[in-house]
Amino acid sequence: MMAVLDMVQALNQALKLEMQRDKNVVVLGEDVGADGGVFRVTDGLQKEFGALRCIDTPLAESALIGASIGLAMNGIKPVLEAQFNGFSIPMLDQLVNHASRIRWRTRGQRSCPLVLRIPVGGKIRALEHHSDSPETYFAHTPGLKVVIPSNPYDAKGLLISAIRDSDPVIFLEPLSLYRAIKQEVPNKPYTVEIGKASVMREGSEVTLISYGAMVHECLKAAEMLDGKVSCEVIDLRTLKPLDIEAVSASVEKTGRAIVVHEAQRYCGVAAEVAAQIVENNFLNLKAPIQRVAGFDAVLPMPKLEKYYLPNVDKITKAINKAMSY
Repeated sequence: MMAVLDMVQALNQALKLEMQRDKNVVVLGEDVGADGGVFRVTDGLQKEFGALRCIDTPLAESALIGASIGLAMNGIKPVLEAQFNGFSIPMLDQLVNHASRIRWRTRGQRSCPLVLRIPVGGKIRALEHHSDSPETYFAHTPGLKVVIPSNPYDAKGLLISAIRDSDPVIFLEPLSLYRAIKQEVPNKPYTVEIGKASVMREGSEVTLISYGAMVHECLKAAEMLDGKVSCEVIDLRTLKPLDIEAVSASVEKTGRAIVVHEAQRYCGVAAEVAAQIVENNFLNLKAPIQRVAGFDAVLPMPKLEKYYLPNVDKITKAINKAMSY
């Protein structure tokens, strides 16, 4: 059986199914219980599973991640929600110094199977600390896996995979996609493999590489240029581990690559992807790799948000530049 769901509904279904399957899965965070979360991703979970498995917590991010690490090391599988992306930064200390190192520190004798869900990105005209894209902090840290879906189907399958993973997973949820897209999603549990990219559109002349909300901007740009430029669009889905094999195979075919994300351009994921393309596909390249990304600045208030974020026009200009090189 299939259901037509948006991303919020797909994530909610994933949490519910995993809590039914495994009594050790618990959800915790600020307002996740009685209110069902700010974005309603945890709606109804406390009513079904009780206050000991869907836990409303104090406003204390450092304490929450510390408690989650302790739970994860003692047989519980915590799924912690950071209410907004800026609230995840106080958690970095224990994520970097402890959660990510447990397997290494114990020489494989212990692990830390927690999931940290974080709503990320702009396009919703929110305030400072609510619209950042902090993925590079986490992707730079050995021992953390970093996942970011672009559609409801992947969101459900990737979250189930993350909950079942034996290591800490940072699960990033694009705010602008929460209710923007509906898609047929199986009602039953299924997994989408962490570490595997998806070819969203096949093409032969230029490869557009992205993740999260910007995948849809890439698809729009590819559609706009249909008949003029043949664009292949790759959704990374996972930033760590990175499916460079899928990227390399595409660039070997097209000879041109454009990497798109809304996070700041400087030291962003696009820089790593571009570096690995050069290492693997230097002789295949017909033009310099283009990066379309946010500016090296805090995401501005709503009036200038559209100017800051990548869009179809910026991606199209990068495509034309690569094609005319």
